[in-house]
Amino acid sequence: MLVIIKLMIGIDEVGRGCWAGPLLIVAARQKADLPGGLKDSKLLSRAQREKILDLLSISCDFGEGWVNAKEIDKKGLAEAMRLGVGRALAAIKVEPLEEIIIDGKVNYAPPRYSNARCIVDADAIVPLVSAASIYAKVRRDRYMSVLKENYPAYGFEKHVGYGTSAHRLAIEQNGILEGVHRQSFKPIQLLSEL
Repeated sequence: MLVIIKLMIGIDEVGRGCWAGPLLIVAARQKADLPGGLKDSKLLSRAQREKILDLLSISCDFGEGWVNAKEIDKKGLAEAMRLGVGRALAAIKVEPLEEIIIDGKVNYAPPRYSNARCIVDADAIVPLVSAASIYAKVRRDRYMSVLKENYPAYGFEKHVGYGTSAHRLAIEQNGILEGVHRQSFKPIQLLSEL
């Protein structure tokens, strides 16, 4: 008996709205049974995400599409999303017939990926997109924790670059970090004028 496996890629991002650090787009391809408990990474604690990630590394292949703060400033957020999706898909070597599900309303896949489509809240309802969401969140959080070593006064390990009051205070006290803060973002522009 011939068994046909439908190939699919799930894509999600983390860090789109951050004031600092990179944007990370992740493409996930299932290679074994997915673990239980998959959902949008924002609904899981850090400990839960870390635990699930260990299981995901067995059941999925992942492609990462990193876009740094300077690229975001130069290209704008929409183009940075396209760049990140393209990098993630290239890293996982997507085949022409694979279906691609992207979390959100806008299809940022390069035109050659004609099987890409968007589903709003896919990270909550499509397990493979949930896997990409969890992987992306853990990887980017780990990256931001490493930034703490170079810039301990900013608290990156806690707010991971988002616009919190603690992050705002750190900027007011220590200034904008070249290559780390997204200087094209209005809140950073306003804080740089202080």
